[in-house]
Amino acid sequence: MKILVINTGSSSIKYQLFQMDDQSVLASGLIEKIGEATSKHTYKTHAGKKIFDDPVTSHEEGLKQVVNLITDNSVGVIVEKSEIKAIGHRVVHGGETFQKPCIIDEAVLNAIRENDPLAPLHNPANITGIEVAQKIFQAATQVGVFDTAFHHTMPPKAFHYAIPLELYREYKIRRYGFHGTSHHYVALQAAKE
Repeated sequence: MKILVINTGSSSIKYQLFQMDDQSVLASGLIEKIGEATSKHTYKTHAGKKIFDDPVTSHEEGLKQVVNLITDNSVGVIVEKSEIKAIGHRVVHGGETFQKPCIIDEAVLNAIRENDPLAPLHNPANITGIEVAQKIFQAATQVGVFDTAFHHTMPPKAFHYAIPLELYREYKIRRYGFHGTSHHYVALQAAKE
């Protein structure tokens, strides 16, 4: 099975295409400065690295470029996009709502939107990436992985700030912990030792 992992930022898209049978990376890339004349797309496979300097005007255009490259006759790694069965989306802030990865449906998208005030630069971009991927990869299962989920086991005495409790209740101001996907990976690697 092939899975495409996407990290959509406000002006970037990072991606990796995995062959899950052997957990190998078939292709990876980074599109930077989306919407600017100086945007750049770096695409890597086992055959090497290519850099494209054509302007990328939107996230949708960027993801379409990704599909075109990975299915290209000369530099592609798959024949058609339908080979991709799932899309994993990194979502920066899951608030108190998301404690583990989940399949993305309209209710999940709405809950991510509700957490926009907690990550106003990141969550809207993550939503854009999800919506564009849903449009391009209609048959693939879309899954959200939340950076705040790893730290969800913090007890209240650890996540509360020394501020009035009303601020936590009204504005959800608390410690959430970030970069949870990285912390999770490092913890698993350390446990192997």
